[in-house]
Formats: sequence, C-alpha cells, structure tokens
Amino acid sequence: MTRTKKIILSLSAVFIVGGVFLLGMYAGIRLRPEAEKIVNVCFKDPSGVTAVDFSPFWKAWTILDEKYIFSASTTDQKKVWGAIQGLAASTGDPYTMFFPPSDASIFEADIAGTFEGVGMEIGIRDDVLTVIAPLKGSPSEKAGVRAGDKILKIDDTITALMNADDAVKLIRGKSGTKVVLTLLRDKVKDPLVITVTRAPIDVPTIETEKRPDGIFVIRLFSFSEKSATLFRDALREFVSWSNEKPTNDKLILDLRGNPGGYLDAAVSMASWFLPVGKVVVKEDYGQKGPGPIHRSLGYDIFNERLKFVILVDGGSASASEILAGALSEQGVARLVGDKTFGKGTVQEVVPITGDTVLKVTVARWLTPNGNSISDGGLNPKYLVKMTQEDVDKEKDPQLDKAVSVLNAWH
Repeated sequence: MTRTKKIILSLSAVFIVGGVFLLGMYAGIRLRPEAEKIVNVCFKDPSGVTAVDFSPFWKAWTILDEKYIFSASTTDQKKVWGAIQGLAASTGDPYTMFFPPSDASIFEADIAGTFEGVGMEIGIRDDVLTVIAPLKGSPSEKAGVRAGDKILKIDDTITALMNADDAVKLIRGKSGTKVVLTLLRDKVKDPLVITVTRAPIDVPTIETEKRPDGIFVIRLFSFSEKSATLFRDALREFVSWSNEKPTNDKLILDLRGNPGGYLDAAVSMASWFLPVGKVVVKEDYGQKGPGPIHRSLGYDIFNERLKFVILVDGGSASASEILAGALSEQGVARLVGDKTFGKGTVQEVVPITGDTVLKVTVARWLTPNGNSISDGGLNPKYLVKMTQEDVDKEKDPQLDKAVSVLNAWH
C-alpha cells in the first residue's frame, strides 16, 4: 500500500458489508513492533507532544502478564496492536481506527473489490450502527433491508457500542451461509428480524431510462473507478436523445441509496455541468486551517435549456452528497427527496508496519457555500418522505415529485 488517494466514504469508512467499498490515502511511518520501544516511539520527537505519565500503561501490562489466566493465548505483539487500537478509539471518532495484520489483509482484499457478503453499506449514525443503503439487487435488498434501519443485533450479538469494522466481521461470510439481523425501523413499533443469505457481491454502477414524457433518468449506484466513464457515456446518450426532439430536455440523476466512492469521480461528473474553476467541494482541516479546494474541470456542455433534478435520500452519502451539494448550490440542479446521510469526513490510510494500517480522519467536506456535509447532511429543496406503505405498494412519491418539478420548471 504505497499510493495516496482520498477516502470520501462513510463512517468508520463506509463499509459494503462483505467488503469495504473504500479508497485510501497511503503514506506514513513505520512502527517498531517491540513492546519495550513504545515509549520511544511516542516521544522520539517531543515537539508538540505533552508530557504523559506512561507508568499506568506499564503497570497494566505487568499485571496482565502476571495475573491474566489465559496469558498464554496472547503475545506481546498482540498487546501492542491492542494498545494502538485503544489509542485510535480514544479519539471518539468512529472513522479513526487501527487495523492489525489479520484485519488489514481483509481491508486490502475489500479494496480490491472481490468479496462475499450481504451487500449493504453500514456506518455509525447518532452512535448507532445503521444501514446506509443496501446495494441494488443484493441479498440484503432482496431480504427487505432498508436504508436507515438501525442494527440492534447480528445473530445473537448485541451491537451497542460496536463499531462498523467489528460489525462487518460478523456480517460478512462465505456465500450460501446465513446471518440474522435484528433491525429497528422508523415508524415500525417492533424490531424486525431478517435472515439474509450471503452471496458474491457484484457492485452495480449505473442504469439509464428514456421515459415517454421526455425525461431521461440516470440511476447511479456508486462512485467507483469506472463510474465517471460510464456517467459520461450516459450523458452522451441523453444528449443524443435530446437532439431528436426539443422536449427531451429533462434530466433526473437518481443518487438514492448511493453510498459514495471516489472523489475524482464526483469532481469529473460535476464538471459536465459547471464552468472551469467553479468550486465542487472544499476540504476543512479544522484548527489546522483550510485545505484544498476541488474545482470543476470545465467540460460544461449544457446550456440554460437543461432542466435537472437530483434525487437523494438517507442512503445518499459522501460522494453523492458532494455532487448533489455542488450542483444544487451552483444553481444547476434542484434536490428532491429526503435528507442525506451526512458523511462528510475525509480519512487517510497510513501504513504503520508492512502488514498494519491506521485509518485516521483528517478533514471535513464543505459544500461550495461552506456548509459542512457532516452537520446533518443535505436538505432537499423539495422534501418528500418514502413510507413503508409506499414501498409495499411499489409507489415512488419522490420520483413523482421530481417529474412534477421538471414539468413545472421555469
């Protein structure tokens, strides 16, 4: 892991259960593993480091060595990994965490995009393990899991205080095996118990539809490496169709249930609608000061004739929020649907040793107007809720509203 890339995925980094739909920024230092060198590692360069009494740590270490009944089942190296995990957890940030060798290998396999599981993205919302979105056509979607469901139990394990990484380990598994999820859903009184059969996960990217009412729909399910190219192809299809008839000038981009992905993909997509140099998203380093500003590449192929609506909901996160926030605040598109998830932090993945990594939150995403995506997500101009009754009756009031907004556009 040597390259550097921005993570814009959710929560502890947004997790596709059965795999992590993650990108990374890889740069860092190496940690000498010997336990006796921990103090030296912490204080080798004392600049900016407050003096800390490390004696409680060593006292606890010694007591574990002397008194713990199963001490033979662990090693000094495992204690070091555990100490670093505790150090990361002390930040109180669910996205900052350390991966020891066994977890780091899973993390890397997930980045490669080959995995088996139930196909849903999970993260922490209001300190509760929550489904961001089930992937289209995935086992979780087919079993009835919905965006916003709170995960109370995974099989017999209660999830209170559990982070997303530990939940992924319990939910993922070999194809054909089952996992039982106990879920709490808004406006449903009793918890739901849903059994999901794991399967190979094929992450979908994009679909298009030419409606008879002159509306072209692009449904984007992820911001993967290939999504920017596929989005360009979809826009070419829309332009060609629009040239056939003047009334074919209405576009819906459906980002509902899209948990995000590559920052570069979001910037590229925004660039088809914005002049060169227009702000797409800003990075804020908090007390460390402002970060980079990501601007449109200026493809800007559409004129004022375009009528454009973006559909969002509670499953729209990170890159989806960046793209929707940029195009709405720049006056290109109108947002319809429900409040977005609110995943607006940037993680950096730093190798600590050759087989361990530390994932740390380094910045927040800000919209062009300076609004923090993490502070409650995006609020659509046209707020439309989707109820369980709508789902059961296969109704889509959010899409219906998008159509009415386009037809009344002026």
